[in-house]
Amino acid sequence: MSVFQYTAKDHNGRTVMGVVDSPSEADAVKVLQGKAFIVVSMKQVKAKAFAQAGGKIKLEDLVVFSRQLATMIDAGIPLVQALSILSEQVDNKALKDVVMTVRQDIEAGMSFCDALAKHPTVFSELFINMSRAGEASGMLDEVLDRLASYLEKTASLQRKVQSSLVYPAVVITMSMLITAVLLLKVVPTFKGIFEMLGGQLPLPTQILIMTSDILRKYFLLAVVAIVVVAILFKKYIGTPRGAYNFDNFKLRVPVLGELFQKVAVAKFSRTFSTLVKSGVSVLAALDIVAKTSGNKVVEEAIANARVAVRDGEPIAAPLTKSKVFPPIVCRMVGVGEQTGQLEKMLSKIADFYDDQVDAAVSGLTSLIEPMVIAFLGVIIGGIVIALFLPIFKITELIAK
Repeated sequence: MSVFQYTAKDHNGRTVMGVVDSPSEADAVKVLQGKAFIVVSMKQVKAKAFAQAGGKIKLEDLVVFSRQLATMIDAGIPLVQALSILSEQVDNKALKDVVMTVRQDIEAGMSFCDALAKHPTVFSELFINMSRAGEASGMLDEVLDRLASYLEKTASLQRKVQSSLVYPAVVITMSMLITAVLLLKVVPTFKGIFEMLGGQLPLPTQILIMTSDILRKYFLLAVVAIVVVAILFKKYIGTPRGAYNFDNFKLRVPVLGELFQKVAVAKFSRTFSTLVKSGVSVLAALDIVAKTSGNKVVEEAIANARVAVRDGEPIAAPLTKSKVFPPIVCRMVGVGEQTGQLEKMLSKIADFYDDQVDAAVSGLTSLIEPMVIAFLGVIIGGIVIALFLPIFKITELIAK
């Protein structure tokens, strides 16, 4: 994917600046035309040109920034002055530099949302479009406060998922390291002792020593092979087809797939609800929700829903056809459309699935813990038993 910087006119004739990721310039133009933009200029730029501190700014920093800016605007402080105050108070130097640049662009005559659009690695498309809706409606303070709440809940959701995966990952990694040390260092020592004693070794011990010999002989080759496979896998999932297949696999994998689906539904509902409530049109909201879904399968389903809605269909129908979203979600969205309370219904779905994610994380932790303990017992316990079997045999012979 390439990065293109553009200047365009929206349907109100306002100048819009930003960047778009696309395979080619022609595809980038089509994406912008799909948003009813008239492209004035476009040029390809290096992704690194927009990486300025993007990785250094945490979600929590944006939450504080949004909440404080909303409070100051609500108190009647002009936007430029509020940004000036924030630039002095922000602890994160990267965010401080971005805030100062935004303030300077606004002083030069640029709108707030266009100034944000110049920093796409810091402010997401959702953030920019909600700010644009807030500016247009004169409710920027409310929208920023809503954004802060949304980001807080998003960060909380991420922490829940990470916490459910960190424990088993750490334990499995430690068990692999312990196993490697036993095979590479401990087993060879016992092998020397067994050779001195002579005699026929038990089959489990023979298998263990053979495994240790193979690992020691081909250890560097195995490490290189693992690194090469990891690099190739990373490149594969970096392609559109690879990313789609990997995301599809994540949704179908036993136990974890259900958790990933619930997270995707919660994120979709929360983002869609926040955008609609902030005054963003349904088509624009669906476009943003698709790009921020974090899963290519979900993104495709939402993109198809957007096309169907553009052609006059209700939102619930294409979501049902995709089979990505549970039936209850599609029905609740349908009821929300029919009653004119789509935003409220989406908010209820998001709250429900946040609770479901909590329950899934707790259940996953309870399920994984005994499985990890059993894994450690079988692998490490098996190695220890195989090592001591000859010693037990010798002890029996001596006793006789």
